[in-house]
Amino acid sequence: MADEAPKSIAEEPDKADRGSEDRPVMAVKVYAPFQMYFEGEAYSVSAVNDTGPFDILPRHHNFLCMLVPCELVVRPVDGKPKKIKIHRALMQVEADKVVVFMDV
Repeated sequence: MADEAPKSIAEEPDKADRGSEDRPVMAVKVYAPFQMYFEGEAYSVSAVNDTGPFDILPRHHNFLCMLVPCELVVRPVDGKPKKIKIHRALMQVEADKVVVFMDV
């Protein structure tokens, strides 16, 4: 065992070959008082507020806003984008956690 040479960096698999396991994600929860619309990890969330459309990505600054009627799009880690129709909602972003509370 002591004779074993350490692996060189060249022998380790390239990060690009490992898929999206190193891609940053955030915890997302979209819910109303009596219904859960989405809860899980996602790469991004897109929505619209009074100033226009925007995207939330991992490592986003803390953020709080009211959403206007729009289609919220969550791009989850394990699946295709989930679209949720929003009439009115509150969005809070803090430390890679996005919470959207609908029907407020």
